[in-house]
Amino acid sequence: MKLKKIFVWAICLLSTSLFTACDDFFDLSPKDQLTDNNFWQTESDVNAAVTAAYNWWPNNYLGSKFIFYEDSYSDIGFNYTNASYMRDMGRGGVSAAGAPNYWRQYETIRRCNFVIENIDRVPASELSEEAKNEYLAQVRAIRGYSHAYLATWYGDAVIMDFIPATADEAKVARDPEADVKAFAMEDLRWSVEHINEKPAEKGRIAKGAVLSMIARFNLLWGNYQEALDAANQVIALGQYELDPDFLNMFSMNGQNSKEIICTYEHVKTTYAYTDVIRFYNNADGGWASYTPTKNMVDMFEMANGMRIDEPGSGYDPVHPFANRDPRLKNTVIYSGLDWMGRNNVPRIFNTLDKTLPDGSNNNDYYLAADNASHTGMLWAKYLYPNQSQYSTSMNDDALCPILFRYAEILLTKAECLVELNQDLSEALNIVDQLRLRGGHIAVDRSKYTTQAQIRELVRRERTIELAGEGFRYEDIVRWDEYDASGAKTGRKVAETVMPGDLLRFCGTVDYDEPDPDRRAVINPDAPIEDQRIEVRYFNKRQLHLPLQQAELDANPNLVQNEGY
Repeated sequence: MKLKKIFVWAICLLSTSLFTACDDFFDLSPKDQLTDNNFWQTESDVNAAVTAAYNWWPNNYLGSKFIFYEDSYSDIGFNYTNASYMRDMGRGGVSAAGAPNYWRQYETIRRCNFVIENIDRVPASELSEEAKNEYLAQVRAIRGYSHAYLATWYGDAVIMDFIPATADEAKVARDPEADVKAFAMEDLRWSVEHINEKPAEKGRIAKGAVLSMIARFNLLWGNYQEALDAANQVIALGQYELDPDFLNMFSMNGQNSKEIICTYEHVKTTYAYTDVIRFYNNADGGWASYTPTKNMVDMFEMANGMRIDEPGSGYDPVHPFANRDPRLKNTVIYSGLDWMGRNNVPRIFNTLDKTLPDGSNNNDYYLAADNASHTGMLWAKYLYPNQSQYSTSMNDDALCPILFRYAEILLTKAECLVELNQDLSEALNIVDQLRLRGGHIAVDRSKYTTQAQIRELVRRERTIELAGEGFRYEDIVRWDEYDASGAKTGRKVAETVMPGDLLRFCGTVDYDEPDPDRRAVINPDAPIEDQRIEVRYFNKRQLHLPLQQAELDANPNLVQNEGY
């Protein structure tokens, strides 16, 4: 039975007495139990239960839109409305009363344990040993991912490898972070040994995805050799390659790109992606829920390969988008670019001017409405090549956001080589692959000769390549800061890049200018009150999330993270 055909069944399982409907995994009402005579009889039953475990599996708090929101926690992204406490994360204002609740990942873990505890009830005549191990490999991958995710965001967490029979059994203490990570890796390694090398159908986890999980989390945890080994195993599969058209994989037509390792599956109407409306600006009826920042733009080099702050780079703060790395306009939609609105009427994208040349109000202006981009820019990924690829309502789409792609694996390899101080030339080769694919020039290797210099480059290239895909915050809270001599300062990068004024570009658009990259005429001396979006703070306690007070109230054995 194909995945698309069983989504309805799986959703029914989640919304009826077969599964708990409560947000809290401690809810142990008997309505979440199955009866012996109506389930676990056939392989189709197993398939449906496994599919139900995929529901919101990467993030049980936000679903697939977490990919876009999480950069709003960082210096390269912004959320104005504070949806799901995203703005509070960015400005350092989270607390036990208000913070993203990733602890809800235990709902997904429960569904995985539900399969693991019951799959042996299916008669052998209905389910072969090979098929059973394949299903188990999928749910153990999801369970392993979930525990790894919890350890990354919270540190200590509960290792939940069973379904509590009573509420008291569920009131368990957090396990040490190292133990949670070890448990997660045990699940993932078992999965690698038993899962299919290729997915049986789109949306299913297969070997490349599990190895990518192992690589990602070991990188985040500083286990560079383990991350490098897993990345090399993904490469050795020979299944993936960089898409020569960078934006293709982020479009509806490019969802079978060979660069994609795993996506979060959506099916139009049946299991639709409902958040396209969050991509667009106010003039197109969108909400501009997550937007890039001036900090992001400033990271891109000039077309000649020089940083904007290097003497002789040619950077012009009045025309900051001119003569830049070509990848900039594939990442950020900025004022002056030619744009096709959702009404199929072409216009110049302009968030700088309050009114248009004809005197009418400009609904794209950054202060036109709460739904206007307050940074004055949009993320380009998933918006190009045209707006007609999405439903008119912007809430019924088959968009499948990318969870893992090959470029991340290559960047993981490059970073590991740098941190292990091995084959720095190969790390630069990887960077060049990504730069050239995006239309930029190769690295000037005379400028990058030491481990410290190449580390800085790889980190910047990782941010540029994966911008808008939810990686930046996890990176800046794990990256150690180094001084000019190459010694660690004892601080994390987040402690330096997050505090202070978050600024926007201010100026006007010259409609008579034929070059889209020079139409924006920026005033670098605009009053600071016009440039300032908000003042941000960062406290080291935010290296980990707080547990919600409701979770602490439900389970007195839980202990809050330090500082909250």
